Amino acid sequence: MKPKIMLTAGGTGGHLFPAQALACELKRRGYGVELITDSRADKYGSAFPADNVHLVKSDTIRGKNPISLAKTAIKLGLGTLQAMKAIRAAKPAAIVGFGGYPTFPPMFAGRLLSVPSILHEANAVMGRANRMLAKGATAVATSFPLKTLPADLAAKATMTGNPLRDNVIAVCGQTYNAPEKGGAFHLLVFGGSQGARVFSQILPAALKLMAPEDREQLVVVQQARPEDLEGLESSYREMGVAAQVASFFTDLPERIAAAHLVISRSGAGTVCELAAIGRPSILVPLPGALDNDQGMNANVLAEAGGAWPIPQKKLDPQRLARELKELMDNPGRLAQAAHAAQAQGAPEAVQRLADLTETLVGAAPATEQKEIAS
Repeated sequence: MKPKIMLTAGGTGGHLFPAQALACELKRRGYGVELITDSRADKYGSAFPADNVHLVKSDTIRGKNPISLAKTAIKLGLGTLQAMKAIRAAKPAAIVGFGGYPTFPPMFAGRLLSVPSILHEANAVMGRANRMLAKGATAVATSFPLKTLPADLAAKATMTGNPLRDNVIAVCGQTYNAPEKGGAFHLLVFGGSQGARVFSQILPAALKLMAPEDREQLVVVQQARPEDLEGLESSYREMGVAAQVASFFTDLPERIAAAHLVISRSGAGTVCELAAIGRPSILVPLPGALDNDQGMNANVLAEAGGAWPIPQKKLDPQRLARELKELMDNPGRLAQAAHAAQAQGAPEAVQRLADLTETLVGAAPATEQKEIAS
């Protein structure tokens, strides 16, 4: 019987989905898996392939107010005690953390209990919580080459890529078929809650500026906030644009694969999925982030020629209408971008991270076992 591996991640999809991918792979390899996260992950709990899910207290550091900092410290301290209890009960051979402040208590508790650990950084720049934890981790795994790592962290860093869920891997091999001039142009638009609101405001206004014959080519699939659905559907109906609008798509990877162009935020998970599937994109990084993580993520694809980032403050209906028209008229440019994006993809990332985990616990990685057997 192989030992248990403890995973820990913040309670949002961007942190939990890579952890979910690794959990599936580790269980395929015969390991037990437990998860430590916060209360936000309740909606994912039933879908997460863990033997046990432990919820611990956590909080984000906000500003420099002494009272606020004291409250945060108390919550993180309580979370650390809760995590220590869960770790002692599970006796994991290793802990793998995926970022977010809920990662802090379990990773710190693991360090206090001398449990080997891997810290995974999904973004192209290391976040604040991970910077605090990285020095105490046994190893650091990254999704992108990080240019700003100090020497002591670079020495224990391995670029594995960002683990992708099985439903993403399933569509990674689908060929990109560039749109035909005058034919249907499939446009997929999605983002987080803020991104969905911005796109719901700008995209209909941009399409109104386009010629009727261009609008007739569009087939729009758009994720929007529930309160915006009715207005969006009405706008597209009035313009004669074929559109499907919903607050959530359970089959988003399949819809990415079916798109000629994607408009989205540039969170690490989104950028890695666009690269692995190989689809061109207009990326609008979330503004105001202290580390500019989404901007750095978008630049990875932009520098490779696979995406066109536009800062939100420079994105208006006129700009978006021009960009759409230019890309619709140049299918070859879209095909080149799709190829360039796919060259940056790492569909094997979950195997790499699972191999690193097995190396940490002293077991031969499954990929090495296959090579020896062959």
